[in-house]
Amino acid sequence: MPNWTDINIVAIDVETTGFDPQRDRVIEIGMVEMRGGEVIDRWGQLINPGMPIPRAVRELTGIEQDHVEDKPPFSEFAAEVRSRLEGRCVVAYNLSFDRSFVEAELERCGLTWPEEHKLDPLIFARALMPNLKKKRLGDVAAALGVDLREAHRAMDDAEAAGRVLYAWGDRLPADLDDLLTLQAQWERQQEETHAIRRGRGLSLSMGGDALDEGPIELGPAYIYGDEVDPYRALVRALPDARTKFRPDEEASA
Repeated sequence: MPNWTDINIVAIDVETTGFDPQRDRVIEIGMVEMRGGEVIDRWGQLINPGMPIPRAVRELTGIEQDHVEDKPPFSEFAAEVRSRLEGRCVVAYNLSFDRSFVEAELERCGLTWPEEHKLDPLIFARALMPNLKKKRLGDVAAALGVDLREAHRAMDDAEAAGRVLYAWGDRLPADLDDLLTLQAQWERQQEETHAIRRGRGLSLSMGGDALDEGPIELGPAYIYGDEVDPYRALVRALPDARTKFRPDEEASA
């Protein structure tokens, strides 16, 4: 594959009315096309969600209800959004959140999220900046010297996400395929670690089979549907969960 810094990426960010992509809606979208760390194009829109914007969201983003009341709904921008995603490597900070909302909005318009390569700087931040206590985009950008002019506004957040990725250029594989492989490995490790930490209160004396009796809550970023979640997979892989897993071994598991 080519060097990832030599291809066009599109960094994307959305602001929303909440956290549920089926119930909540996008109120702002920002898309910044970049190549080699340079901005090629910027595109963004305020969007009428067709529902009230909660006060917490208004305070966080500065987007008031009257800012969007006269704006078009997402359906008027759907084809443009998909066109800007297609044929480009998609970058988003905490990609699963932005993708879930854009994908849901596209599906309501009879469109699909294009299956392009995807990169999430949050995964790299967790791996490359373990000593940074908070991994929010603003914290990571500040630590890397990346300017984030207006946090929680889609265009600025999108551009900052792209620049954060480029800031690690000398610490990441140059080949896109190698970078995607590394990202997948780190993401899997992070999911397993997260699942273990969330499951500390679960008694393993029941054994691995008992874990199938009910769902384990992993939070909105860890939804596996019918697939085995990392925590169950980890416990099933242990020779004897009753005797061989002790709390002091968690760090090495």
